[in-house]
Amino acid sequence: MISSKITGTGAFIPSIKKENKDFLNEKFLNEDGTDFSSENDVIIQKFKAITGIEERRYAKPAYTSSDLAYFAAQKAIEDANVNPEELSYIILAHNFGDVKEGKIQSDLLPSLATRVKHKLGIKNPNCVAYDLLFGCPGWIEGVIQAQAFIKAGIAAKCLVIGAETLSRVVDKYDRDAMIFSDGAGACIIEATEDDSSKILGHATQTFANEEAYYLYYGKSFNSEADKDTRYIKMLGRKIYEFALTAVPSGMKTALDKSGVEIEDVKKIFLHQANEKMDEAIIKRFYRLYKKPVPEGVMPMSIHKLGNSSVATVPTLLDLVLKGKIENQQLNKGDVIILASVGAGMNVNAVVYKY
Repeated sequence: MISSKITGTGAFIPSIKKENKDFLNEKFLNEDGTDFSSENDVIIQKFKAITGIEERRYAKPAYTSSDLAYFAAQKAIEDANVNPEELSYIILAHNFGDVKEGKIQSDLLPSLATRVKHKLGIKNPNCVAYDLLFGCPGWIEGVIQAQAFIKAGIAAKCLVIGAETLSRVVDKYDRDAMIFSDGAGACIIEATEDDSSKILGHATQTFANEEAYYLYYGKSFNSEADKDTRYIKMLGRKIYEFALTAVPSGMKTALDKSGVEIEDVKKIFLHQANEKMDEAIIKRFYRLYKKPVPEGVMPMSIHKLGNSSVATVPTLLDLVLKGKIENQQLNKGDVIILASVGAGMNVNAVVYKY
């Protein structure tokens, strides 16, 4: 029986580092445009205590999301040792397209996936390239779609990428701007008949009633700013409360489908959105099985890389596989869970045997 396995991973971590102290001179405002009662150093200290973020990475001005995606794709292709001409699909998850430094327009023509195929020099017209807009869970959903193509017999090798430059769409007057960052992660997924490594189960849900606009495009908190320019905005408390219920439930659905026992899960790669939220999600997940959280089960990269949306999970996976996160590694046969939550509101999870 044909299954799907990850044969290579790659990530591109931008070189521009922005530490928390670099926000000390920013002018943060409340949503109504009024000043905060606290000084920036207090705001930043509280921010770090909640999110765990100490620094984040921004792309160089010359690079756009498709550039970052291309860099990550190159590394994944090299890691998997595949011929790009043999790729059946290139699936590129993002949210805002190519936004150039200092510009307000999003460029999506042609699609970012087409741009990556062009940069890779792939001549095969049967390599289908398309974009996936699914919020932060986009890369995981791309993995799920690639598996579906492979199981249907219409694909043998797929390139799935998550790339974003959120630094280009944040409102500098909004303290939430400190959360977001840039980056890209990618993987190659291939058809396999070998049961030693494969996707075991998955689950996806979209909550689009009152949750639909928990993340949205909104105007600047500065009333004097251009009223026609929009930025990424979020209802942080509502997202937190939503995620604590929806994500553990989605992970449980995927795990139960896989037939794997909770005790056999070695690592959980969770979207790097907020350290406190991720820790609470993991506790809630294990509570569903009446089990304690195993030590070291959840690798984290948010402290140094921030929240790069669709790029967080593939980047974290690549870092662990390449031995770049201290005291975190995977062994052959380990069962892992990849899970995310984000705009839409979308939740998904994949159970994978490494």
